Amino acid sequence: MSNNIETAVAAWLNSSIAETDKAEIRRLQQENPDELADAFYRNLEFGTGGLRGLMGIGTNRMNKYTVGMATQGYANYLRQCFGDAVSVAVAHDCRNNSRFFAETTAGIFAANGIKVYLFEALRPTPELSYAIRHLGCKGGVVCTASHNPKEYNGYKAYWDDGAQMVPPHDKNVIVEVEKIAGPEEVRWTGNPENIVMLGKEMDDAYIDMVRGLSVYPDVCKAEHDLGIVYTSIHGTGITLVPAVLAGFGFTNVQVVEEQSTPDGNFPTVVYPNPEEREAMSIGLAKARALDADILLGTDPDSDRVGIGVKNTAGEWVLMNGNQTAVLAFNYLIEARKTKGIAGANDMVIKTIVTTDMIDRIAAASGINCYNVLTGFKWISAMIAEKEGKEKYIIGGEESFGLMIGDAVRDKDAISAVALLCEMAAYEKNKGRSLYAKLVDLYLQYGFYKEGLVSITKKGMNGAAEIAAMMQGFREKPPTVLDGVAVTTLLDYELRVETDIATGAAKPIALPGSNVLQFLLADGSKVSARPSGTEPKIKFYFSVNAPLVAADAIAATEAALDARITRMATELGLG
Repeated sequence: MSNNIETAVAAWLNSSIAETDKAEIRRLQQENPDELADAFYRNLEFGTGGLRGLMGIGTNRMNKYTVGMATQGYANYLRQCFGDAVSVAVAHDCRNNSRFFAETTAGIFAANGIKVYLFEALRPTPELSYAIRHLGCKGGVVCTASHNPKEYNGYKAYWDDGAQMVPPHDKNVIVEVEKIAGPEEVRWTGNPENIVMLGKEMDDAYIDMVRGLSVYPDVCKAEHDLGIVYTSIHGTGITLVPAVLAGFGFTNVQVVEEQSTPDGNFPTVVYPNPEEREAMSIGLAKARALDADILLGTDPDSDRVGIGVKNTAGEWVLMNGNQTAVLAFNYLIEARKTKGIAGANDMVIKTIVTTDMIDRIAAASGINCYNVLTGFKWISAMIAEKEGKEKYIIGGEESFGLMIGDAVRDKDAISAVALLCEMAAYEKNKGRSLYAKLVDLYLQYGFYKEGLVSITKKGMNGAAEIAAMMQGFREKPPTVLDGVAVTTLLDYELRVETDIATGAAKPIALPGSNVLQFLLADGSKVSARPSGTEPKIKFYFSVNAPLVAADAIAATEAALDARITRMATELGLG
C-alpha cells in the first residue's frame, strides 16, 4: 500500500468520523487490504456534474463524509455568488442510502443559512430541475446514480437555470469542494427551520407543465384506449408516469407490477437501465401477452426512456436511443408545421455523438439543428445562448435522453413517455405503427445505423489505460476504415479540426472536451469519448446507406452492422 493511501487512511482514523466507520476501516485493513486501497487511493472526484461512485467508507466512495464535504463546498460557492438570499431544491431517487444522502445534504445547506426545499419522498430527477426554476432557487441537488448498478450512488449538482453546471460555475464549485480538507470543516447541523418539504403541490405543477406539451390532445382522446405497458424498473417513474398518462387522457395503461415498487436493490435486473434488453424483458413479455401498442421503461431517476414497438411483421422490437430521438424530433417538427404553430425561429439541439439523421430532418424543414457536447447541460447552455432569438423545441442524445420544451433543463423521461405515447396514438389514428413511421423516414432520408462499443477499465490503473488509448488515437488517427478514407479528425480537447490529407487545421467553436471524432469520405463517423460517469471509454459508430424499399430494411441493416463490426476490428476494439 502506497504512502499516500496509508496517509489518507490514518487521517480518517484520526478524524471525527463515527466510531462504527473507523471500525469498518480497521476491518478492511485486516480482511481486505486491496479493497481498502481502492477506497482510499484518491478522493472521489467532484466532477462537472457532481459525484458518482461505489457506496462505502473511504475517500473514493459515496458516503456521509464525501457527500458532506461536497455539499459544504457547493454551499460556500452559492453564498459567494448570491449572498444571503439563497435557496436550493433537493431530491433523491430509490437507491439505497439516497434518502439519507438527501437529508444529509439538506441539513448541511440549512446549517449554512440556505433555505432548502426538500422533496418529502423519492421523485424523478426532471422534477428537481423543474422545481429549481419554478421556485426561483439558485441551485439544487439530486442524489442518484442514474442507471448504474445497485452498488453505486451519486450526487448531481444544479445551477439556477435548472441545468447541471457549465463554465465557469462547474470549475469554480470544484475548487471550493477541494478546499474542504476533511469532515471537521463541514457544518453538519443547525437551522432546521430552513428546510421546507415539497410534495403534491409541486407534482401537480409539473404534471400541468407536461400536459401543456401535448400537440394533439384530440388524438390522445380519440385513441384513449391505446395499449400502453409501462415499467419503472423499480425507480421513481412510478410516482408520476401513471398520473401524467392519465392527464393526457390515456385509459389503458398497464404497469409492470413486478418492477413497480421502488427498490434500490433492483431485484429483477442486473442493470436498471432501459438501454439494456434484460431490464426491459419483463415489460416486453407483458406487452406481447397483452398485444399492446407500445412498451415504455424509465431508469431509476427517470431521465432515460426506452421503448418497444411492433415492427411491420408484428414482432416486438426495442428501439435504440437514436431511433427514439429521430421519431420524437421529427414528430414535433412535422406536427408543429401541420398545426400551423411552427415558427421561423424554431430550433432543435442534439449532441455530437447523436445520429446525423436528425440534422437532415431539420434541414429539410428549414430548422436550425445545433450540435453540442455530450450532456444535457450543454443543450441547456445553448438554449440560454439563443434565448430571445430562437425558440427551442426539443433536444436529445443517443443515450435514451430527450428534453421537450424548456421548463425542465435536463433530460426528462416523464415528459418523453407522454410524448411517445401521443406519437403512437397519432400513428395508430392513421392506421399504422411508430415502426412504420420510422421506416418511412429511412426511405426518405436514408438508413442511419449507429453502434456503440464500450470498454471498461476499472480500478487504479483504469483511468491511465483510458487516457493512453485516447492519446494513441490522438497522435496516430486512422487514415482508412473499412476501405473508406478518413478525411477529418475533430479533436474537441484541443478544439482543432484537422484535414487528414493536407494537415490543414481550423478551430472548433465548442468548449474543450476529451472527445475525438473521425469523419469518413462516405459520411460515416466514429467518435471516441471516455465516460464522465463510469470507468469506461466509449466508441460511437455511425454509418448510413439509402433504403431502396421497405422490404429491404433487414438486408440494409445487416450490411451496415457488418460495416460497424469491421471498423471496430480495424480500430483494435474487437
